[in-house]
Formats: sequence, C-alpha cells, structure tokens
Amino acid sequence: MKTHTLLMPLDMHLHVRDGVMLENVAPLTAYSFSGAIIMPNLVPPVTTKDGVKEYKERIMATVPNDFFEPYMTLFYKNYDKAFLESVVDDITAIKLYPDGATTNSEGGVSSFDIEEMRETLQAMSDLNIPLCVHGETAGFVMDREAEFMNIYELLAKNFPDLKIIMEHITTKAAVDMLDKYENLYATITVHHLLLTLDDVVGGMMMPHHFCKPIAKRPEDLDALLSVALEAHPKVMFGSDSAPHPRDKKESCGCAAGVFTAPIALQLLCEIFEQYDKLDNLQDFVSDNAQRIYGICPEFKEVILEKRPFEVPETYSGVVPLYAGKTINWAIQSVE
Repeated sequence: MKTHTLLMPLDMHLHVRDGVMLENVAPLTAYSFSGAIIMPNLVPPVTTKDGVKEYKERIMATVPNDFFEPYMTLFYKNYDKAFLESVVDDITAIKLYPDGATTNSEGGVSSFDIEEMRETLQAMSDLNIPLCVHGETAGFVMDREAEFMNIYELLAKNFPDLKIIMEHITTKAAVDMLDKYENLYATITVHHLLLTLDDVVGGMMMPHHFCKPIAKRPEDLDALLSVALEAHPKVMFGSDSAPHPRDKKESCGCAAGVFTAPIALQLLCEIFEQYDKLDNLQDFVSDNAQRIYGICPEFKEVILEKRPFEVPETYSGVVPLYAGKTINWAIQSVE
C-alpha cells in the first residue's frame, strides 16, 4: 500500500464557529492537524482580549489539549497600540474583513483610508502582528478579488514591514502579486485547487461548492496550482473550511462556505500525487507556514495511504465537499 507521511500539518485559515457547531467540527481538524489559525467572525466578532481567551478556552474544551493548538485572531478594527501591546501574546494575527464581504463580516472595514488605519497598522508592524485579509471589493462577483489588488498594493507600499496575508486567493492576479511585494503572502484552499465556476453553477447549482470568494476561471485554477504544487515559499495551506447546517446551504440564500476539514489532507495528497509533486506537500501544509508565522507546532505525524475512501454524506449534519463520493487517499494513522 502506498503511503505518505506529513509532519505537523497546519491549517492557516479555519472556521470552527461556536456552540454546538464548534463541538462538532473542531475535533475533526484537531485529529489530523497540529494547529490552525482560527477566524474571529463570530456573532458578535472577537474584538477583546477576554474574547480571545474565552473563545480559545471553548475550543480547547472540545479537543485533546496536547495535540492541537488554536492560533487565535482578532477581528480588525482601529485598535490603539496600547491595546495591541496588551494582547500581542494572546493572538497570532488580526483578520480584516471588508464590511459585508462574506459570512458574519458586518462591521468590517468600510473605507480603506490609509490615514484612518495608520495607527493600528503601524502598531501591528512594530509588534510583528500579521494582517490577514479577505481581499474582495463590492464589485462584480468574478472581479472582486482582482479589483482588490490595488488595496493590497496600497497596504504593502505604506507598511513595508507589515506581514500581509492574502487569504484564500482565487485568481491569477493574486498569484502574480506574490512576487511583486516582499511583505505579501497567501493562503490557498483545497477546494480552489479543484473547482472552477463551472463546478458551482455550470449545470445544476451545487450549493456545497459555493463559497466567497467564489471559484473562478480555469486559467485562475492553473495559476493557483502552479504555486501550490511547487510550494512557493510565500504560500501555505489554509482550508477556509466553513461549516454551515445543511438547511442553510440547501436553501434560498445559500450560505457561503465549503466544508473540507475532515478530508483536506486526503484531497491534497490526491492533487499533489496527480502532478507528481508529493515531495512538495510538506512545505505547503506546514513548513512554509511555520517560517512565515514564526510558529513551532506540537509534533504530530499523519500517515496517509492510497486506498479508496468514501466521504460521509454528513459530519454531524454538515455536508462536506464530495459527500458520498469516493476519493483516492485516506488517513491511516495519527501519532
């Protein structure tokens, strides 16, 4: 049986929600990943030191404490330096959402006026707190990310010492931006390495393929594959796994989000093997992120094996990508 071993896999963009949903989905990530960057877009969002600590406690109550590290984030607003100094040891990054751009992003940034943001972003630069960005404008859905490149340039030029993570990039334009500015990095999801817009709405609407940013054109998919498969040193895996109850996905007003947490590593093995790039997967799912963020996760060894695995129809009521279908890799063991 063909196997492949990954050490300390990391998910650098994850939604685990709260309450019952948190209890259901957090253990699925904790099983196969050493750690994950936790998104702060709860209702209300995580914006205080106590909020960060309490949310981390709720996460840790659901997972084995010795085998998983939730890397916590704040929801971006204009914080002063004194506050950031008080919370710097409790967070790994701050997440910026344009107002209304995606799930629970109300109250996000409505104006990218650099002078209004300067105190916060300069303090983040001084304290080495990365800025993670959901990079979409309010324009036409297929162009929202490409149009956001001007804002990334504005941020990168004005704050050259600020580490800026372009989250879940989906376009060739974003890939091209990686080598343009030293302080720009990116996460890439597994579903954006598999899907184009045709897979979402090309035939019947596929609600469990719908996310924001939406999957784009074949040439965009090719650009993402080109940097992911080579484990470009400025890219890392971030699932953006976003669980919603089935009735919120299969309904009018379909919620945005693709749930991949339980099968992400298996699908990545399949993709990287297809292109004869399995040797680069370790960098993409762990080593690059460790270097970019300066983190040292707890040791975990995940052994995957090439054998048919039927994806469950649901995980506690949450429908995963490729539900009911057979994929080519499975997790053999975790130590």
